[in-house]
Amino acid sequence: MPGTWLLGSEVAQDGDRDGDGGPDGARAVLLGLRDGGRGAVDPLDELERLADTDGVAVVGRLVQPRDRPDPATYLGSGKVAELADLVRDRDAGLVIADGELSPAQVRNLEERLGARVVDRTALILDIFAQHARSSEGKAQVELAQLAYQLPRLTGHGVEMSRVGGGRTAGGAGIGVRGPGEQQLESRRRHLRRRMTLLRRQVQDTARRRERTRLRRRRNRVPAVALTGYTNAGKSALLNRLAGADVLVQDALFATLDPTVRRTRTPDGRPYTLTDTVGFVRHLPHQLVDAFRSTLEEVVDADLVLHVVDASAADAMGQVTAVRGVLYEIGARDHPELLALNKVDVAPAGWLAALRSAYPDAVPVSALTGEGVEGLRRAIGERLG
Repeated sequence: MPGTWLLGSEVAQDGDRDGDGGPDGARAVLLGLRDGGRGAVDPLDELERLADTDGVAVVGRLVQPRDRPDPATYLGSGKVAELADLVRDRDAGLVIADGELSPAQVRNLEERLGARVVDRTALILDIFAQHARSSEGKAQVELAQLAYQLPRLTGHGVEMSRVGGGRTAGGAGIGVRGPGEQQLESRRRHLRRRMTLLRRQVQDTARRRERTRLRRRRNRVPAVALTGYTNAGKSALLNRLAGADVLVQDALFATLDPTVRRTRTPDGRPYTLTDTVGFVRHLPHQLVDAFRSTLEEVVDADLVLHVVDASAADAMGQVTAVRGVLYEIGARDHPELLALNKVDVAPAGWLAALRSAYPDAVPVSALTGEGVEGLRRAIGERLG
């Protein structure tokens, strides 16, 4: 696995992880802010799914209505006291914030709560670290981890003077000079050297991938890239469309490494179908940067097949989140075909609303095969 575990010790090495992924027996309280009125979807529902994916048991939630985080403690002082009571009453050793925390916020919260505090970014990075399988995926995830850690090394003074101390999702102020400060600078140099090595490795892989794409273009084989929110059913749809046998799991971020399969349109024209990493709300920018070479499969595609989970309460919000990432990687203006997946379990009212909002979308069920032939025809028409 990538070299560190973001929810554990900063210097934890391979093999130090608990076999089930998350901290052994970790109990967590979720923390979030809400601006304005409460919508139909609780933003902490997704955070709880992320925590569950990482092997963490959620035992409580606390949400504070406010427009912006408190710069010192994320929450207001009164809510911090309430949170401390909740952490104690629920015997929680971990607090997960639905937002990115500064090192100072982490330090102040940990001092007042007596529990480890991590943010959404650290949680997602940890999940990616668990699911990376190929050497490319592992290098990309580790690069994202180190990009997250490096600015957070500021102020590990006391811990950094111990061998194996420190926390990756925050830390204490430097406080003293001497061995700790020297250890801190040594650690920074080590991380920068490692990041340079990983970037070269990722760039080498990107060049190989680009050569493969050039060969496909020379052979005039169109490329279709499957994209969408995590757990929307992209891998299952790949299996249906291409007769593939890609592993399908009901889990967030089950697919990190791109899978390419060759298939044909109904009139016999060949094209490639690529399954790519799923997106999520507030996807950490470190991951977007690290996975940019993989996401080039989407940028270079002739058609983006955007898979939507029609059974999700916030399906439209998920479409917006995915399109935001597509914009970030330079694929905003690519031809896009929406596939409304999981129509076999989607409530009729939700599906009607989606079809009204996206009239050109194709309803389909990767599980039952419903609508798959119609999707094949739509892909063939879009490829010209």
